[in-house]
Amino acid sequence: MLIIGGTGEMGQWFATFFRKRGFEVSIWGKSRKTDIAERLGVRFAHDLYAEVAKNDVVIISVPIDVTEHVIAEVAPLMRTGSLLMDLTSLKTGPTNAMQKYAPADVEILGAHPMFGPTIPNLHGQRFILTPIADRCRKWFPVIKEMLEESGAHIVVVGPEEHDRFVSVVQGLTHFAYITIGTTLNRIDFNVKESRKFMSPVYDIMLDFVGRILGQNPYLYAMIQMENPEVIKVHDAFLQECHNTSEIVRRHDLEGFITKMKDAAIHFGDTSPALRRSDKLINYKIAEYEHLLTSVGEECGLLHVYSGKIHVGKLWKVTPEQIILAEGTKMVSLKMENIQLLSAQELKEWKMKDLTRHKRDISVIVPDNADPGIILEILSGNENIVGSEIIDTYIIDGRKSVTYRITILADRELNKVQTDIERILCGIGCQLRA
Repeated sequence: MLIIGGTGEMGQWFATFFRKRGFEVSIWGKSRKTDIAERLGVRFAHDLYAEVAKNDVVIISVPIDVTEHVIAEVAPLMRTGSLLMDLTSLKTGPTNAMQKYAPADVEILGAHPMFGPTIPNLHGQRFILTPIADRCRKWFPVIKEMLEESGAHIVVVGPEEHDRFVSVVQGLTHFAYITIGTTLNRIDFNVKESRKFMSPVYDIMLDFVGRILGQNPYLYAMIQMENPEVIKVHDAFLQECHNTSEIVRRHDLEGFITKMKDAAIHFGDTSPALRRSDKLINYKIAEYEHLLTSVGEECGLLHVYSGKIHVGKLWKVTPEQIILAEGTKMVSLKMENIQLLSAQELKEWKMKDLTRHKRDISVIVPDNADPGIILEILSGNENIVGSEIIDTYIIDGRKSVTYRITILADRELNKVQTDIERILCGIGCQLRA
């Protein structure tokens, strides 16, 4: 597989994704940053045209305004049975270009990942595919199945219909959020200070404004400017802004109520939307409250961008910051960057990452005792992660059993062993020297 634009953020994401799924990946970018290829564990394609001619799959991941030009340049070079695929936010133009320039025996597939390169995986993410009839019989099911097995929700739609929908899904929403941000700038509004006064729903809304403003402005400009359907949506939005503002200026209470009710009827999804947004708000509140009640206790925190897990005693929690005593050092983490691990997730991390210590305990068991039942009792102890019988024999007419317990390095080993010995003695066993 060759990814053209593979040195960009999205190209890098997919280079890693497909490499982990068995593809031999090479990347090319006009910056010629070969160090990116080395870091990703893939090859850099020094001779672009030669690479195009020999790969099974060529993916175009370049800015929207040059996508069709790149397609026109490389599509004719592709070999029989290969796949040409693009990842652009628009689909009509690139799909038409692939149909025009790719040989008839080369398959084509339009694709639009509805997420950015900061996500850790495809779980729960939407991925739009725009196959053309008779131009993707072999590769379409392969790509679709691979994406679905990785957790993506696949939407199959025609290129023109895709562009109409994204003129609102992206064109309108991005335009509205960016305009809110520029308005806050225009009135010199102190966003950080204002969070002290806002309810969770407005706090979340501002986060989405900030999320959009923090992205690549070139990409967002192209989404606005390259889709011809967007201007129609802009015109309708600006007209509605003007109309609603006029109603407010006239103090037309009935007019405002009627407009809002009419919009709600057309929206048609207000009750489920309320429940879904309540879940989002309640999750945000619940996680914070859980952290507050966990101060002084051990917890695990996943840094959602670096992927690193921090485990230690929770020292301090504020709306903006978490301080964790991790080993012998204090670690400060921004609240927005972390995700609290569940008790099961923390246990699984410990099982995978912490050093394990084994201790053997030999005992004489009571005559009528079942060593297997005793093992089950030991296995239920929260301080050990494994237990087994490693030796059984008869000594002086009595049954001797050696139990091996496994203890994680974050526990006090001697104390855990002493507690297990106390349990064994409590059920009638006699310790052997």
